[in-house]
Amino acid sequence: MKTPKRQEPAKVVLQARDVSWDWSGLPLRWIPGEPFASHLINVMHLLLPEGERWFVKVFSEALPLIKDDQLREEVIGFIGQEGMHASAHQGVQDYFSAHDLDTSTYVHEIEHVFGRLLDDRGLSGRRAEEWLIERLALVAGIEHLTAFLGNWVLNSPALDAAGADARMLDLLRWHGAEEVEHRAVAYDVYMHLDGRYSRRVRTYLVAVGYLGWLWIRGVRALMKADPGLGKKDKPRWRDLFRTKRRGTTPGYWDLISMSWRYLRPGYHPSHEGSTSQAVAYLATSPAALAAEQHGEA
Repeated sequence: MKTPKRQEPAKVVLQARDVSWDWSGLPLRWIPGEPFASHLINVMHLLLPEGERWFVKVFSEALPLIKDDQLREEVIGFIGQEGMHASAHQGVQDYFSAHDLDTSTYVHEIEHVFGRLLDDRGLSGRRAEEWLIERLALVAGIEHLTAFLGNWVLNSPALDAAGADARMLDLLRWHGAEEVEHRAVAYDVYMHLDGRYSRRVRTYLVAVGYLGWLWIRGVRALMKADPGLGKKDKPRWRDLFRTKRRGTTPGYWDLISMSWRYLRPGYHPSHEGSTSQAVAYLATSPAALAAEQHGEA
């Protein structure tokens, strides 16, 4: 029997949800028997706090340039959601640090990238505006990656079947749902302020190439620092084939086809994932429901 097609809402109001989790007893390898898959995903807890705070800073700088009122409201919602994403992943990073998973060297490098290399550089006038648009284009490319990952985790029952920690799955799916929910905002801002295809392609290749390198280094750092793993437990390229077959991570072809979609001239983020699916998960997420109840109290 054919699955009925979801009815997509025309627009959703983006709102920050004041979510929280108690990480007591969380295994560092929260997918049982899968140190590689666990730590491949755990890289997000190291990359995202500083990265999401940088998103907030860049889009706050862009607000005065946005002349479309509806887009401006979406950006304000986007800023609120990204701030909460940074806080949520920071909580996991802090938990890891408190449980003998020392990744401080790697985290300091991430802080340098977003806090120094990609800051406003003290520019003014037209040069400042051009550098801001360049960074907005980088974010648009990164948001394509996060929307892809959000859509993937919302549609990955293999994680449940593998016995993954329910709290971690909720964090990932709450975050993933909001990434799908606001997936078009960064792209629409870039198109509103510049929109050049050549810049979109160039910044995407730079962003995804550099993030890919950082991700590989992050997996290595996590597996090396994990006190429950030995010297022989190192990430290998073939691990991604194995975990893809099991359904606990995306695979190489997923990443290639994701990039191909973004690089097509007719690309728009609305085709990456389902808003109705994202909204449906947010309506049932334990953390999101708790935040809503707390707000009503």
